[in-house]
Amino acid sequence: MNKACKVFSEVCVLAMSAVCALPASAQMSDAKEKPPMYTYVGFWNIPRAQWAEMAKADVADQKILEKDIANGTLVGYGNDVNLVHQPDSNTHDEWWSATSMAGLLNVLDQFYKSGSTTQGVLTTATKHWDSIFVSRHYNYHAGSWKDVYTQGASYKLKSSAPDDAIETLSKSLIVPLLEKMLADGTIHEYEIDTEAEHTQAPGTFWIFYLAANAEGIDKVNAAIRESLKVNALGGPAFGSMVDYTEHRDFLARTNATYK
Repeated sequence: MNKACKVFSEVCVLAMSAVCALPASAQMSDAKEKPPMYTYVGFWNIPRAQWAEMAKADVADQKILEKDIANGTLVGYGNDVNLVHQPDSNTHDEWWSATSMAGLLNVLDQFYKSGSTTQGVLTTATKHWDSIFVSRHYNYHAGSWKDVYTQGASYKLKSSAPDDAIETLSKSLIVPLLEKMLADGTIHEYEIDTEAEHTQAPGTFWIFYLAANAEGIDKVNAAIRESLKVNALGGPAFGSMVDYTEHRDFLARTNATYK
């Protein structure tokens, strides 16, 4: 799960353009709030010499994850390799998604009981932390993909933002754009997340999408540039609710499976 700082501010401008071009019924049809999707993410900073071992561990973990997606406990799982490294950031993460907290925690318990969390390459990590996210605006293609790209960004709402700011931005700006990209195959998945278990101050939200390939990122960027030529009014709507000084980006290579 780093995404170019400029990307999602411009994405929202493009989204505004897309929304303005659609009839009201179409704007809301793809943006309806869905049942919650919870995602557990374990982050690690792994020494470079151990990256090959981390890849092997990810493959080994699939035995548990594949069983749980087959029996309906999970709706998705995967792992990421961070492509834009920072001194205090992770190099790798592993995640799984379910429609209940029970689903997440039951899978976590399986990993604890397997012993994989206290042995092997994970013991070489110099830093480790976990997060649990929840999304009510998401969609995906069913299938499995290897070495695709996750791109996204985190934002912090201004204290003056309305209580329904994330819902408003999702339905009016973000979801219509990402649904269009999903429909034409540019992306395979998207989600707008908040923390289900708060390890940061409330008010932060994340936008992630899974690009089908590197060219997909170029395609999104080209669409953004084209939109900026015809509409310069979308940015202020987003900026009126968001404190850009808290904005951060994420770009990763991803292996992912969704059911």
